[in-house]
Amino acid sequence: MAFLRSMWGVLNALGRSGAELCSGCGSRLRSPFSFVYLPKWFSSVLASCPKKPASSYLRFSKEQLPIFRAQNPDAKTTELVRRIAKHWRELPDSEKKVYQNAYKEDWVVYKEEISRFKEQLTPSQITSLEKEILDKRLKRKAVTKRKELIQLGKPKRPRSAYNVYVAERFQEAKGDSPQEKLKTVKENWKNLSDSEKEFYIQHAKEDEIRYHNEMKSWEEHMLELGRKDLLRRTIKQRQKYGAEEYNK
Repeated sequence: MAFLRSMWGVLNALGRSGAELCSGCGSRLRSPFSFVYLPKWFSSVLASCPKKPASSYLRFSKEQLPIFRAQNPDAKTTELVRRIAKHWRELPDSEKKVYQNAYKEDWVVYKEEISRFKEQLTPSQITSLEKEILDKRLKRKAVTKRKELIQLGKPKRPRSAYNVYVAERFQEAKGDSPQEKLKTVKENWKNLSDSEKEFYIQHAKEDEIRYHNEMKSWEEHMLELGRKDLLRRTIKQRQKYGAEEYNK
């Protein structure tokens, strides 16, 4: 697990996606969240669990997307979704009710199906199912949070001296796969003398200063937007108790 997380951090430091670096193996490196181990029967229980019905808006969107795409063949999907959302907001309540009623009818069926499904499970399976659902919800929440922070322009965390070295040496490293290249770079890093590492340590220190300055400006901007929830804990404490009291 530690190796996978380390590799993901390295790829982020390189500024390239897993798809680019793994194009030769025909697969895509996933987020570290994707490597959480779950027993096979864990997933089989969730896979056979009845699915919640689509919301009234999603039903409308799924119905309208092919129509909008045919009318606007050159438009991106994000643009089409934006137009569909606008169309939904402007839709009369009488027309929305058709989709809302369909959702309510399917919800009644879903509740009956989920009830019968749970009756067939053992207590341990029910506990495991609830845990997996919670894990998926937390993962989805983390992904949503990450996307929001990217949209808000949160500064990238500072790189370690090792990550600076990897970013510089990865492409030229020996190896037929990203894993082999990373292994080569790791061994080379271990063999560097302290004086050779000092160059990368200095770069890491400069990057830490960059991060500190950018975070200070970013958090000031978040305060202006009323997003105190995004501040670091120490900043929140200073806001609550006052800088003078906090530094005692």
